[in-house]
Amino acid sequence: MSVEKVDTLIVGAGQAGVAMSEHLSKCGVPHLVLERHRIAERWRSERWDSLVANGPAWHDRFPGMEFPGAYPDAFVGKEKVADYFVAYAEMIAAPIRCGVEVKEVRKNVGRPGFHVETSHGVIEASNVVAATGPFQHSIFPKLVPEDAGLLQIHSSAYRNPDQLPGGAVLVVGAGSSGVQIADELVRAGKRVYLSVGPHDRPPRAYRGRDFCWWLGVLGKWDAETPGPGTEHVTIAVSGARGGETIDFRRLAAQGMTLVGRTEAYTDGVMTFAADLGQNIARGDANLMSLLDEADAYVARNGIDLPEEPEARKLDPDPECVANPILALNLAEAGITSIIWATGYTVDYSWLKVDAFDEKGRPKHQRGVSVEPGIYFLGLPWQSRRGSSFIWGVWHDAKHLADRISTQRKYLVYHAAAKSETEVA
Repeated sequence: MSVEKVDTLIVGAGQAGVAMSEHLSKCGVPHLVLERHRIAERWRSERWDSLVANGPAWHDRFPGMEFPGAYPDAFVGKEKVADYFVAYAEMIAAPIRCGVEVKEVRKNVGRPGFHVETSHGVIEASNVVAATGPFQHSIFPKLVPEDAGLLQIHSSAYRNPDQLPGGAVLVVGAGSSGVQIADELVRAGKRVYLSVGPHDRPPRAYRGRDFCWWLGVLGKWDAETPGPGTEHVTIAVSGARGGETIDFRRLAAQGMTLVGRTEAYTDGVMTFAADLGQNIARGDANLMSLLDEADAYVARNGIDLPEEPEARKLDPDPECVANPILALNLAEAGITSIIWATGYTVDYSWLKVDAFDEKGRPKHQRGVSVEPGIYFLGLPWQSRRGSSFIWGVWHDAKHLADRISTQRKYLVYHAAAKSETEVA
């Protein structure tokens, strides 16, 4: 069987893979992108129907193309986001092959490069870029037995309220996905319990500017490491209905019951940590801190932006926060379904190289692996806070393409020098 050879193989054709292809093309590096499904597939098939981007159209895009027909401050729907990456790939003539799964990557023995087993044959590559992103496998806690008589799905499998049976719903996780899904269910007339853990809740907009703008001018997108104890803290923010600040007290006033972090399940009873008030207070503190920094920035720079005192107004704690539920009999509460909005984990089981620590996490510096020739793209905090966002992955891809291009130049010199020596 013939073996196809390529300089750089990119695995995955989501936003990371498309960005990587653009920068490699600009550097003149021959490459190939393999995608097991369609371009930007997760935007289409692993998100709920009403999802919109969490950042406005002017911000959550690549520099080379705006969202067609979208108002700059609009929050683009998931299908249009996927269409955007398809159109972008066409614009840059990215060499993408869809429907090809990478099954295994191994380092060649006694010579450079990698042996890549795919569903369509063998490829040999000098470099491999794992551009599969951070959302590869859903984290589904095995807390409630499958025979408990409840529908249990991960947020990646949720589509719309009609998908769920009659009865109340417990949503576990109050990051962007969990809080938006819970809000949608309440608006659809569902009785909803929302399990709230530690979180940040920035203002959707303040003094006429979106929070993405504030994080930019305040230098927070460029933070290189998360603060102490914030590595796994979720961000509660929403672009739904034109964008709005997440306010858990308002959600409770609309009929949602808030509970603390989910801890255990025994004989039909779910128990929750006594941390709801603490988690709400932490989110409030995060909000106020950002408002303080924004006000200071306005004053320091003499910018003419309208004051917004209402943004600091906090309603009284609702009953469910003042006297939180610590144990809940799911049947008595009428709960028939649980949505686990508990995040994702990576899966690099196909990458059989020495590039991971004892917990299976990539060992790298700004995406450059400790295994020469292996690169990672799309990781949270890969180089800074903005790395896992659309625009951030584009800049990280540029860094990796420059590194790959530089290495190729050294090898070209080596080959030329060796040839001259042999001739002499």
